[in-house]
Amino acid sequence: MKSLDSFYEDITQGSVEPNSLLPSDIKKEIGHFNVFDIKELMDKLQEKWIMPYDRRAFYKISLIKGKNIAEYSDKVIQIDKHALLFATPKIPYNYLPQDKNQSGQFCVFTNEFLSKNKSGIDLDELPIFATGGYPVFQLSDEEVVEVELIFNKIQKEINSDYVYKYDLIRNYVAELIHFGQKLQPLTALYSKHNSAARVSSLFAELLERQFPVESPHQRLTLRTAKDFADRLSVHVNHLNKVLKENTGKTTTELISSRLIKEAKILLKQTDWNISEIAYSLGFEELAHFSNFFKKQTSFTPLAFRS
Repeated sequence: MKSLDSFYEDITQGSVEPNSLLPSDIKKEIGHFNVFDIKELMDKLQEKWIMPYDRRAFYKISLIKGKNIAEYSDKVIQIDKHALLFATPKIPYNYLPQDKNQSGQFCVFTNEFLSKNKSGIDLDELPIFATGGYPVFQLSDEEVVEVELIFNKIQKEINSDYVYKYDLIRNYVAELIHFGQKLQPLTALYSKHNSAARVSSLFAELLERQFPVESPHQRLTLRTAKDFADRLSVHVNHLNKVLKENTGKTTTELISSRLIKEAKILLKQTDWNISEIAYSLGFEELAHFSNFFKKQTSFTPLAFRS
């Protein structure tokens, strides 16, 4: 899951100090909030603008003007002109610009910033941030003007010296949320078959992203079928069904196969002791790793190394 620190590193790409983008008095508030202009960021980053598919440790509301493809879990959605996007830490996502005419604004905030005791809103109870939905909304020219007006108010307040500006900004964010909840979401671009293929592709990407293991202090975070299903925001049974149909193997079999491949490399090409290898591959106990390795290869780790 991408943290706020990683987010600021991504959007600056070393061009400016990340702290320079923070509102000067944000640390006086509980939680985090910030707002950005998309065109300014893209002009600054130019060809370096890349949004990796991942979950983020914060909420995000984006007004996007331009052709894009939005990817949420197993949903791929075409944006032809203007859209309002909502993102939650529960669901991995990204969007891919399809032309260079990109503009708009987006804000990022933590649950603490918009918690119920401050705004009267419980984010986890809102339909727009629920898993399984389509949190992308096509906007008419008139609706774009309305949303831009709200974002402009946010931008004006965050740069002001008004003592209670964050209380006012919370109201504007709540207005964006309610505006979105009254809209009709866009439907998925791809068919059920292609969505299944996409889930398989994302699973493979997440699995491979963890390798190679380059240090005994590095540890795999995704080890079980449920770990991957949770990261992809799909039910574990659906993930198993999709992978079985597309690869002929279950989720657990694919994970085990990749773990064994890496274990063999580490046993033959490093001088790490077997406990270190077991730990780095996500096993809590050395015995669990030894039993797993022998079941998969008919050798103990020590015998294979010899």
